Amino acid sequence: MADSFRFQFSLIKRVLQFRFDAGTSRGVLKTREVFWIKVTHPDDQDRVGWGEAAPLVGLSPDYREDFEEVISVHLQKLAMETWETDADSVLNQVDARVPLELPSLRFGLEMALLDWIQGGKKRFFSNPFFDEKKPIPINGLIWMGDREFMLEQIDQKLNEGFDCIKMKIGAIDFEQELALLSYIRKQFSKDQVILRVDANGAFSPMEAMNKLRQLAEWDIHSIEQPIRAGQRAEMRKLCRETPLPIALDEELIGTNEKELLLDTLLPQHIILKPTLLGGFLETQQWIRLAEERGIGWWMTSALESNIGLNAISQLASSHDPKIPQGLGTGKLYHNNLASPLEIEKGQIRYGDRLWENPA
Repeated sequence: MADSFRFQFSLIKRVLQFRFDAGTSRGVLKTREVFWIKVTHPDDQDRVGWGEAAPLVGLSPDYREDFEEVISVHLQKLAMETWETDADSVLNQVDARVPLELPSLRFGLEMALLDWIQGGKKRFFSNPFFDEKKPIPINGLIWMGDREFMLEQIDQKLNEGFDCIKMKIGAIDFEQELALLSYIRKQFSKDQVILRVDANGAFSPMEAMNKLRQLAEWDIHSIEQPIRAGQRAEMRKLCRETPLPIALDEELIGTNEKELLLDTLLPQHIILKPTLLGGFLETQQWIRLAEERGIGWWMTSALESNIGLNAISQLASSHDPKIPQGLGTGKLYHNNLASPLEIEKGQIRYGDRLWENPA
């Protein structure tokens, strides 16, 4: 039988500073608040588990002004709980104690507790990324901005050896965005460079099909969330008639009707963001349901610090991904936590550098 403990929980807030104005269809981000959860046991203060709760403005169900207070209240209650120290019990207990309406808190707690169970080494479970230093292929993300800024990013990513480029669209003139895609495709075929686009729901249902047809001319691998979430009849029609594969993203957030959503919309792919979906357990359920239906998936970070990015990378690695994942956000911030995570030639790997102490 597994040992059981009462843990001590504490919280550290950090405001991450972007290196540039990070443009999305929902606005421009300059800073990013994250909350690091620390787990210790009174009899062994040297063994520390770290997790990250990082609700994303405009997307996370738990993005709210009093989020720090909400976390603190939950941590006080959870400190009174008795925890068994096997992974399945921990995941199930977090699932039972923290509502799905607080997905980033669930993920942060899962991280911190599993890290402690595994010895406080920022390893959460068996996975080749950490255990064997096996790299994961990732896409190079092109942020929104004016044409020159986006072109500069494209050239940089191609020069760095990325063979999968993901471009956010929906902010500048659509013809200019098509021209940027054609710029890439005229240099590299679809067998040389994979092209993904992310509309973040920017298209209206009336215009979406016409825009999908124009995008398809450039051998696009997939488009994320062409119309905003919640328009299920329109999205089902698009998924059924689309000339290029559709990947659902925001559509998955906040729903507890996974099977109904997948069976109704029948997407070609889904995008998995553990911070927004509710952590390891929820994400693994999405993967199982998608694979049962022949639906493709890949995992994406949601602008977490390196603590969260490390956890998502390990989760992706544990499922042996064959296609590029969306895990290239570690270099976005001036004041990210120093870590062993390295990005080189279109891959993320767990290197030999030491972790900076979050405290």
